[in-house]
Amino acid sequence: MNSRAFSYYPHLTITNDYIVMDYIDEIETPSEQKMQDLVKVMALLHNKTTYYKEVNEDTYKIVYEKIKNNIDYLNNYYTDLINVIDGQVYMSPSEYLIANNISKIFNSLVFAQNELEEWFNLVKDTKKRRYALIHNNLKIDHFRKNEKPYLISWERAKSEIPIYDYYVLYKNHSLDYDFDSLLKIYEKEYPLHNDEKKLLFILVSLPYIEKIDFTTNEYSVTKKVSKLIDYIYKTDNFISPYYTSNTIDNK
Repeated sequence: MNSRAFSYYPHLTITNDYIVMDYIDEIETPSEQKMQDLVKVMALLHNKTTYYKEVNEDTYKIVYEKIKNNIDYLNNYYTDLINVIDGQVYMSPSEYLIANNISKIFNSLVFAQNELEEWFNLVKDTKKRRYALIHNNLKIDHFRKNEKPYLISWERAKSEIPIYDYYVLYKNHSLDYDFDSLLKIYEKEYPLHNDEKKLLFILVSLPYIEKIDFTTNEYSVTKKVSKLIDYIYKTDNFISPYYTSNTIDNK
């Protein structure tokens, strides 16, 4: 990172047994401003470390198959779940939430599947792909601001396509911040290619992968289901304008 003039990480002390990062005291900053600063540093990281790599259709096919498997899993899971719920004489509050919003869940999966097919047709003949160093574990707690901003907790860092950082950040904080305005801030410093943005929107459109445990406390289950539904509606509001305004195409 130093060779690319990116120094927004704590000083490292390397010994035979450990790699220790300096602790960073934090200046109190409003949460919204802190998130905006985090996104700017993320964009700078991607900008400074970007490179292009030769790829072939198999590279994209691996991504395609992984996402398609997730879509198929979710389709099967929610189909089985709604069949069980429909067979209940009396629905619990969490089951009612699922039943009342099941069409929205399936619509998000149809959207993801259709966009995935378009994305693969768009990229399969592309010979070069943009990569960068990504933090791969971005959340508000992994950002500190003192005399300058710092990203901490780099244990998962790797070279990948840059949108995965934004995707992880979205998954961690989708209900907490305005990610449309954050994406605009990010793209001022690091504009996304059409295929990258399309892939980002496919990823965020998928509901949570983990199963809902209906055997636990009903209050906890209802909160979890409510969060899932809120996520789906928030994501729809986030990505819909990019399609209604035709800002994403296949060029």
